[in-house]
Amino acid sequence: MHVYPFSAVVGSDDLALALTLCAVSPAIGGVLVRGEKGTAKSTMVRAQAALLPQVTVVADCRFGCDPEAPDPACPDGPHPVGSPVRIRPARLVELPVGATEDRVTGSLHLGKALAEGAAEYEPGLLALAHRGVLYVDEVNLLHDHLVDLLLDAAAMGRSTVERDGVSVTHAARFVLVGTMNPEEGELRPQLLDRFGLTVEVAAPRDPHQRAEIVRRRLAFDADPAGFVARWSDAEAELSRRIADARTRLPHVRLPDAALVAIAEVCAAFDVDGMRADLVTAKTAVAHAAWCGRDEVTREDIAVAAKLALPHRRRRNPFDSPGMDEDLLDDLLRDDGDEPEDPDDDPDGGPDGGPEPGDEAPGAESAASP
Repeated sequence: MHVYPFSAVVGSDDLALALTLCAVSPAIGGVLVRGEKGTAKSTMVRAQAALLPQVTVVADCRFGCDPEAPDPACPDGPHPVGSPVRIRPARLVELPVGATEDRVTGSLHLGKALAEGAAEYEPGLLALAHRGVLYVDEVNLLHDHLVDLLLDAAAMGRSTVERDGVSVTHAARFVLVGTMNPEEGELRPQLLDRFGLTVEVAAPRDPHQRAEIVRRRLAFDADPAGFVARWSDAEAELSRRIADARTRLPHVRLPDAALVAIAEVCAAFDVDGMRADLVTAKTAVAHAAWCGRDEVTREDIAVAAKLALPHRRRRNPFDSPGMDEDLLDDLLRDDGDEPEDPDDDPDGGPDGGPEPGDEAPGAESAASP
């Protein structure tokens, strides 16, 4: 089955960037994508997951342990040095709205319990998603206790099960992506805050852009293999950049001045708690790595704040997420900077680095196949 190429998507640059930054640094805490129906939310998530670098795992481990740093608490462990390994693509695990807690976290292996009287743990979706992507479509329709469970695992990087005579803990580090249509109901603020980044998407109103979206979609439907082949070079370049950014990430410096600037921005936007500061810092570091920099700049902070803060600011119950970009620019302007003439750059933004759509046009706004 062919997946629509990420680099062939038109528009939705913010979503493309948010997904890419979480791929570079899963510690950001995932992305919540809000948008009307038919805006390619699912298409982009599936397309971006296909770009993730392949992973090396211990061959017989059901939990996807990294042979270079196996989980010491792995239920299939311990894994001695020199254990057989295999290379496989990073998984995209989709969680259906009707999933049960047993399906998500795992449960007692019923067959062995009945046949042998043995209490053996059967891994769930969290184990399958380890070192990959866990995608929840219509996350606002999922039961709150399951959303809490997912977000806890994403934040801690572990899943713990205490049930049915089974006591198990295993690594569960994944990129969590949730999509939702606000018309079908909102998430509680406490759950919103647990997502690292949020992005609002909408269908473009430019007729030429809409025509290009349809043109590409029809070309893909008519010849999926040929269409994917035409975009293979751009896809390979994006995959390489993500791998390079992951390698650079641990070496990116976050100076004290940048930390103070992040704190000033979060305080000015009146966000609750400290999660906003932490997520903004992690996102700024990931953006610097993505852009090939070794140190976080104010441009990185501005990009990070626009993705990490809108859903965390205090607002009236029926207000949509958003933020005052003029205030953000003022907070991050160097003392020696002069305000820019707004007419000079009507489409301007703080992101000085390339985005996934820079190598090729960005995100499709047609509905997923």
